Amino acid sequence: MIRGLVALTTANVRTFSRDRAALFWTIAFPLIFILMFGFIFQGGGTGSLAIGWADDDGSEASTGLRAAFAAVPSVELEDGTKTDVLDAMKAGEVSAAIIVPAGYGAAAAVATGGTGAPATIEVYTDPAQQTTQGRVYAIVGSVVGVVNLGGRPPIVVPDPQTLATEDIDFISYFVPSVLAMALMQLGVFAAIPLVADREKLILKRLAATPLRRSQLVGSNVIMRLIIAAAQTVIIIGVGVLVFSVEIIGSLALAALFVVLGAMTFIALGYVIASFTVTEDAANGATSVIQFPLMFLSGIFFPIQFMPDFLQAIARAMPLTYLADALRQTMVGGVAFAPLWFDFAFLAVCLAIFFGISSRFFRWQ
Repeated sequence: MIRGLVALTTANVRTFSRDRAALFWTIAFPLIFILMFGFIFQGGGTGSLAIGWADDDGSEASTGLRAAFAAVPSVELEDGTKTDVLDAMKAGEVSAAIIVPAGYGAAAAVATGGTGAPATIEVYTDPAQQTTQGRVYAIVGSVVGVVNLGGRPPIVVPDPQTLATEDIDFISYFVPSVLAMALMQLGVFAAIPLVADREKLILKRLAATPLRRSQLVGSNVIMRLIIAAAQTVIIIGVGVLVFSVEIIGSLALAALFVVLGAMTFIALGYVIASFTVTEDAANGATSVIQFPLMFLSGIFFPIQFMPDFLQAIARAMPLTYLADALRQTMVGGVAFAPLWFDFAFLAVCLAIFFGISSRFFRWQ
């Protein structure tokens, strides 16, 4: 049984790799999306930069340092206590935070005389926001460079700190979303070759061979899971290598949702194949299903931006929860739903789709 399953899976992979249309929709199309939108929005964020400012020293030196940062044209300082500005950063209200610790003025005076270590300021940034992080470090470097002018050793040095926030940049939001879209397309487009094979009586002939029907279905599912794994590696690789997206979550947990999501949409593909008679009808059905999934599931922008009636539709779509789970597990995106609910919703959809296709799928 295993031997036949392996042989049939290998044959399916070879057949798929020769299908240019299938390769385009499952591999090339998601990559085009990432590269096109990634390059468009990669350079975004050149406007004003809100930075939280907490002065725990209150000295003349710290006041002068604040004035130096406030003089930078692109910077807007938001004052508060250390707790206040860090909470504001977590909530996405400011892009970074600078903390001047108690004793800064005294340490700077000693360092100016060349008899002590330089004073430090804490600079908090979110590692998931690469573009913003680079801008903050450039601003801090320019201001500190002026303060240190002529100082030997330096008078002030930044102490870099990281803090995960509820806000992520566009490309970090987009990469796991496109991965979810690719898995959806991989699954729903499974309907087209199934209907074509049934229309050409290929499924009827295969069903008459010694191979079990479970082997025929299993080989098709395994082949698509292999492709899903390849999609995941390629899309994440492009995000990390081309756009410097930092994967800060659990890859193991993300892999679990990749498998669950792929299985769910493969089952949906079998449902489509169960109720379409011709290949043209399958093409039309997949288009009718995939486009609402793509544009109403929060792939291109957060669901919270939609009107209330569209949000209600989005909450009923499995792609909404797959994209949400991948963003949470890969880049630490703000949750649309708890991870356990994402998992439960996809698992229930998988069970429903599997049940429908098991009942209504026809081999001839």
